[in-house]
Amino acid sequence: MVALLEPLEAPVHPIEALRRIAFLLERTRAGTYRVEAFRNAVKTLKTVPVEEVEERAAAGSLQELPGIGKSTSGVIEEAVNGEVPAYLATLQERSGGALVDGGEELYAALRGDCHLHSDWSDGGSPIDEMVLTAIELGHDWMVLTDHSPQLRVANGLTVERLTKQLAVVDAVNRSVGERFRLLKGIEVDILDDGSLDQTDAMLAKLDLVTASVHSKLRMNRAPMTSRMVAAVSNPRVNVLGHCTGRLVEGSRGTRAQSEFDARAVFEACAEHDTAVEINSRPERRDPPDELIRLALDIGCLFSVDSDAHAPGQLDMKAYGCERAERLGVPWDRIVTTWDADRVLAWANQGR
Repeated sequence: MVALLEPLEAPVHPIEALRRIAFLLERTRAGTYRVEAFRNAVKTLKTVPVEEVEERAAAGSLQELPGIGKSTSGVIEEAVNGEVPAYLATLQERSGGALVDGGEELYAALRGDCHLHSDWSDGGSPIDEMVLTAIELGHDWMVLTDHSPQLRVANGLTVERLTKQLAVVDAVNRSVGERFRLLKGIEVDILDDGSLDQTDAMLAKLDLVTASVHSKLRMNRAPMTSRMVAAVSNPRVNVLGHCTGRLVEGSRGTRAQSEFDARAVFEACAEHDTAVEINSRPERRDPPDELIRLALDIGCLFSVDSDAHAPGQLDMKAYGCERAERLGVPWDRIVTTWDADRVLAWANQGR
């Protein structure tokens, strides 16, 4: 079951101190450049023998290493000296608690995540770091859903690259054993006519498919409705991602929601057992409350997802849990509270 990370206490390994700082910065949406300083320092330390790190910390020469700056060297030196680095202690006190009031019980009941990204597309961290953080948070499973080819701006995966990624997923699962399952997935673009931006043969190799609209978000209501109904009716599709495409805050500005017949789309979701995603990113909060209520009345399943693009953002499901709990969504209709076997049985029932 998912839980907040316990604060690190002394002694703390320098790499763990750097990872936790990056995590806490990511979960509170700090600037990318700040996060990258600590993630890059982790990459460097993983290549340097412990003895050399200790010697450089004592000699004050850590900044001679690539990717190590003033802030990160200070953290490393304090950790090597057996202390909780001051910056880490401050972040743990200020940013280590619950992200939002409400939804705590549902958050604790979550077991997985159907929508997240790695550095294979537009995420900021490698697959193994996303997995390690998920395990630390208490996840039992999660679905790796990097983007599909059409979304070139997000480095979407071609058939060839996705095939390679599936082999990496197999390797990750062998390494973590029975404590966690990384499921094979994709966030596939819904094309203008409702078809999917990946070959059917490739989609058939995946455990779960989240489908989202990323292009022509201002399409007229009737064709947008047809487009979305076709997608959620496709037996390869399991989750409808961020259905309105809206942005309500954040560095990308705001964006009005797409126009479509929500009742028609959600009725198709209910008919074909496609879950409606409650996208937890604060800048999306998608769908709006009134559409969640509509999907609830129609009988849809839901998936509370992080849409994480960095390890710390896996915690953002707390925002989605607050909304789902406040709006009265039954836990058993939220697929991210299910165990992996139940998720796989549901996701592959029509294939």
